[in-house]
Amino acid sequence: MTGVALALAFGLAAPARAQQAVESVSFDQAIARALEKNPSLAIAATNILRSEALLMQARAQTMPRLAVTATNTTLDTGREFSGQTVQPQNQTNFGLSAALPIGPAQWAAKAQAMDQVEIARLSVTGARREIAVATASAYLTVIAQKRQVDVIMTAIETARQQLDYNTRRREGGVGSRLNELRAAQVLASAEAQLEVLRLSVIRAQEALGVLLVANGPVDAGAEPAFEVPQEAPEGEWLPNRPDVKVLIAQRDASERVVNDSSKDWWPVASVSFGPQLLTPAGIFQPSRTWALSLQLAQPIYDGRQRRGVRRQRESLFEASKFSLERLEIEARSEVRLARAAIAAREQALGKARQASQTANEVLKITIVAFDAGSTTNIEVIDAQRASRDLEALVVLAEDAVRQARLDLLVALGRFPK
Repeated sequence: MTGVALALAFGLAAPARAQQAVESVSFDQAIARALEKNPSLAIAATNILRSEALLMQARAQTMPRLAVTATNTTLDTGREFSGQTVQPQNQTNFGLSAALPIGPAQWAAKAQAMDQVEIARLSVTGARREIAVATASAYLTVIAQKRQVDVIMTAIETARQQLDYNTRRREGGVGSRLNELRAAQVLASAEAQLEVLRLSVIRAQEALGVLLVANGPVDAGAEPAFEVPQEAPEGEWLPNRPDVKVLIAQRDASERVVNDSSKDWWPVASVSFGPQLLTPAGIFQPSRTWALSLQLAQPIYDGRQRRGVRRQRESLFEASKFSLERLEIEARSEVRLARAAIAAREQALGKARQASQTANEVLKITIVAFDAGSTTNIEVIDAQRASRDLEALVVLAEDAVRQARLDLLVALGRFPK
């Protein structure tokens, strides 16, 4: 197949493909929808239910206990002594027992369980942050891929004009078959690249659709505007990061557990009251009775088990402190790196735009020179390639700036809002 035929084949195949209607959403709509429907949040929310269930169990250990019993006993025959029934053949015993455990360790366990509920709730906030960041990155990827398609479409239009121009020159006896084939080669190459970029757009839209729990691809609408916040003291933004909040809560919970270890040495008391009704009554068994008991237990020696438990709790507390310290160091580094990335990528974007403008001017001058016969179409092709590459570089630089600004908002704990 000749270069001209190949170019025409690509040119006719691309428009003939039916384009599927794709839902389009704005950036804010995408984030809100992902946070509302993504199943990962529902999975994270189950941890709250589990923590609340454990809290209910811990709270139950400090609450009064009440139980009702009924026992019926039937003997082979009644028991008699001196002509009187000592124990009837059939006898029913109704009992009521009430008990109240009194133990500092149980009270401490309830407070510790409340800490775990709060940690679970903060962890859901962290899950929301991860989903929002993933959705934002997918949204920006769709925009970047679409911009790449726009760049190659412009290059295709320029290449098609050059092919038509060289074809007319050849047909008019001025140009050559070689120049026409070279122009057709550039057009075919650009249209082949267009198909690759279109597939990249489809993949990006499918990835965004998965995050939005959509039954199909989702397209990105307008480009989001990420305002770069001014530098603020560390105390204003660092404690507000969701991941830092989780580790602070875990550290405080571990510290509470260590401090509550002393309560394992305290005595444990229990008060119980149990009235009973026996019918029919026997001689030595009154019909109505009750009993009140107070039990007090003081552990003395347990083979150093409690000391081992305390050391284990202390090690977990120290690990939580080190984890928090490491995360704070990483958070500070993320903020510094994000601000440096914004500055560097904005400078790179400015240089890329300047280079792209220069390349476009070079292309225009080269085309004019080719029309005048002072240059060859090889130089035109080189100028076209340079212009297209630099326009693609501008798109990549713009995407890098948007991503850097998003990274800064995430590092400061300001995204999602």
